Amino acid sequence: QVQLVESGGGLVQAGGSLNLSCAASGTIFSIKDMAWYRQAPGKQRELVAGIASGGSANYAGSVKGRFAISRDNAKNTVYLQMNSLKPEDTAVYYCNADIVTTRGYQYRYWGQGTQVTVSS
Repeated sequence: QVQLVESGGGLVQAGGSLNLSCAASGTIFSIKDMAWYRQAPGKQRELVAGIASGGSANYAGSVKGRFAISRDNAKNTVYLQMNSLKPEDTAVYYCNADIVTTRGYQYRYWGQGTQVTVSS
C-alpha cells in the first residue's frame, strides 16, 4: 500500500555531516506531517525533527542549530541534513509520515530505519 524508504545513513567522524532521505511511495492521496525519530540502544525512541505540509519545522533541543529538516512535496520526500555530528547522535534513525491513502484511510507510517554511527 504505502512504503517509506530511508537512505543516507552511515559511519562518520565527530564533526562530520550526513544527509538522510526518506521517500514515500504507493497509494498516497496526501501527506500531512513528516518527521525523523531516532532510537539508541537501551533508550526510548525520540523525536528529532518534524515538518508540516506547509514547511513549518520543529527540532529537539539537542539537535537545534545542527540539523535541518526539509521536504519536497512533489517527490513525497523528507530530508534531514545533519551537521556537526556528535557521538551521542549515534542511533537508528526512522522516517515517519502521516499519510492519507487513496482509499481514504489516514495512518502514521514508519520506515525501516537507517543506522547513523558517529565515532569519537
